[in-house]
Amino acid sequence: MAFEDYETKESVVIVYTGEGKGKTSASLGLLVRALGNRWRVAYVQFIKYWGVGEHAFIRDILPLYKNDLLFYKGGKGFYDAGELSASDITPEQHKQAALDTYGVAYEAATSGEYHLVICDEINNAVHDGLLTEAQLKKLITARHPKTSLCLTGRDFPPKLLEYADIATDMHKIKHHFDDKFLANKGIDF
Repeated sequence: MAFEDYETKESVVIVYTGEGKGKTSASLGLLVRALGNRWRVAYVQFIKYWGVGEHAFIRDILPLYKNDLLFYKGGKGFYDAGELSASDITPEQHKQAALDTYGVAYEAATSGEYHLVICDEINNAVHDGLLTEAQLKKLITARHPKTSLCLTGRDFPPKLLEYADIATDMHKIKHHFDDKFLANKGIDF
């Protein structure tokens, strides 16, 4: 087939999932590409509360992009992750943070104001029971027809794959965490 035989979609749903590294990094690449095309982007982050490199980067570029970039950090830290869990946050506080963050994501995705809405770590929030699969499906299906949606995090629900246009499973081949090494600043966060 020649390129002229292909069509273009007004918007797409992109999923970056799997146990391997690179899901958030891929979404940040998508952010850069979208802003470079003069798109309006909302970057809504679930789970992550601690300072990570993307927070500093986005904070630094916000003045440049003004109303074309919304950044919302709504997490309270790891939930149900053993000794890595946020120890001073109750399950109810985690759930409320996820619901509040979902509200921001839903408003951005359905408003028609953004070309791209990135929901970083939303799949984890669903897998951990902080949000439901029904809420994730509603976010996907209720989004504005011209708004693309990117969903990241481990364990994207397989039964929702039919709603994705692009899905990538980041498969871990090797990671130094398995050898008891913590994440590296600038590489992992």
